[in-house]
Amino acid sequence: MGNTENADQKQEIMTGKEYRSIFWRSFTIQSSWSFDKMMAYGYMYAIEKPLRKIYPNDDDYYAALKRHTETFNITPHVSPFLMGLGVAMEEQNAKSEDFDAESVNNVKVGLMGPLSGIGDSFFWGTFRVIAAGIGIGIAQSGSILGALVYFLIYTAIHFITKILAGKYGYKLGASFLENASENHTMEKLSYGASILGMTVIGAMVATMVSLQTTLSFTLAETETTLQSIFDQIFPGLLPLGVTFLCVWLYNKNVKTIYIILGIFAACILGCAIGIF
Repeated sequence: MGNTENADQKQEIMTGKEYRSIFWRSFTIQSSWSFDKMMAYGYMYAIEKPLRKIYPNDDDYYAALKRHTETFNITPHVSPFLMGLGVAMEEQNAKSEDFDAESVNNVKVGLMGPLSGIGDSFFWGTFRVIAAGIGIGIAQSGSILGALVYFLIYTAIHFITKILAGKYGYKLGASFLENASENHTMEKLSYGASILGMTVIGAMVATMVSLQTTLSFTLAETETTLQSIFDQIFPGLLPLGVTFLCVWLYNKNVKTIYIILGIFAACILGCAIGIF
């Protein structure tokens, strides 16, 4: 659908006001989440103001709003990128009679998966873990600043990503798809994020998971603790083993709360009978 009236329109679509609107409204993307449309209505609400500028004609405007009620789901932190990209494509649709309006949703669907893979890896698997690691390290000393530092680090990364994503999504426009495909950008970012995330998790297991046994036995009239043997063979063997056990239980679809309660029960029982 094209609109010749908008083709001659000279006003700038995306100003600071529109960028700010997309940024703040993107935080509501999950407020109307549903199993059939997922985040679609939140996405539509986030780009409503730019769409109104692109389509001053009511019929075109309502058609554009309806177009963005198709099922949509993505890591919320990177959602402004597709919002900016959607606005750029809608602007092109309004200017060109030959533009295929269906491609707007096709691009969204094509990018939802790859961007969510990157978003999940970076935010759920990397940045959150790093921020939590720093915060926990401070909190272990008994300082309330641990929670505050975690919140500030993670929120700062979140805000900066959303601001930049919205601007670059609009500026790069539809050309991003072709460039990302040719350079394998998605695969490289996702692979690098997964390596970084696993490295940080490994470091956290080694430094923050603590478990020792108090069992001892007498050998050649010398009392030896089982823990000292473990430390000579493989320092941190027990914490690593418990971590792998929890991961195995989680992969077996055991609920997290049951794993936590099981750890509590094992620790209490172990201390009662002298294992820990």
